[in-house]
Amino acid sequence: MTIAQISAHGRLRHLLTLEDLDREHIQMIIDRASAYLTKVGQPPAHDTILRGMTVANLFFEASTRTRASFELAAKRLNADVLNLDVNTSSRAKGESVMDTIFTLQAMQIDMFVVRDASTGVPAEIARNVEPHVCVLNAGESEVSHPTQGLLDLMTILEHRPDIENLRIAIVGDIRHSRVARSAYHALTKYGVKELRLVGPPELLPDSSFDGAKLCSDVDEGIRGADVVMALRIQRERFTELGAIPDPQEYARRYGLTPERLAITAPNSIVMHPGPMNRGVEISGEVADGPHSVIERQVTNGMAVRMAVLALAHEHVRDMQGISA
Repeated sequence: MTIAQISAHGRLRHLLTLEDLDREHIQMIIDRASAYLTKVGQPPAHDTILRGMTVANLFFEASTRTRASFELAAKRLNADVLNLDVNTSSRAKGESVMDTIFTLQAMQIDMFVVRDASTGVPAEIARNVEPHVCVLNAGESEVSHPTQGLLDLMTILEHRPDIENLRIAIVGDIRHSRVARSAYHALTKYGVKELRLVGPPELLPDSSFDGAKLCSDVDEGIRGADVVMALRIQRERFTELGAIPDPQEYARRYGLTPERLAITAPNSIVMHPGPMNRGVEISGEVADGPHSVIERQVTNGMAVRMAVLALAHEHVRDMQGISA
């Protein structure tokens, strides 16, 4: 059963996937995020919109950037924030996810930010929470990472608003990447001219990326590209790659280097979702070079997560008004 992410009042209730979110609502989030950006050197944006609300960050899978970003976003909106440590949670002792959720819901949690290595967990939670409670997906298995897709889209639009004319290449382990899937859903809704998925044949995807061009030759894949996004390659994947036995060989064949960057479009931008394996999927010279917008992705990620929390708050207020 598909979970409605937009309420009957047109509010963002849940954010589970970009696949079922239309362009209008994606743009709504990006517009709200833009309002939370401040100039370099200025204090970060703050708001009191979540005062009196409680946000629970449930990270059942390890995370640094996304967890820190959601925590800071909620605090900068004046929410009470609960961070559940997976190493000491009741789930580690055998309690089911939903029993954990029901326990926390009884403590009057308004929003759950959920990251889990299993497919379907955010949707299962969304299906069973009270009508006023919101669920935000902070990374789900290999299938979805909606706030990452939003921040990537926002970053591209900042630098190249002519997205219908862009050639975008995503390089790395596409098959197992929730980042690539969410980027695909966002970019195709905005009519990107050409999306190229580049990587070793064993790590290219199946038919779930309709319309994208698959390339196993990195030079072919990035030649003339306006945007190049390098994905982190997990060390355990080398056991699947018969022709690429180690990180050094991967770097030689697929790593983004200054020499390879030279065959992209002259004003191309370089992205990476982090964490980076420098010298493997991307060289330090490229990561820190003038084409890199990697730090801007982090900044925009904060703004996107503030926007998602702020928009979800409107649904909570709607429902509280109904029950009052």
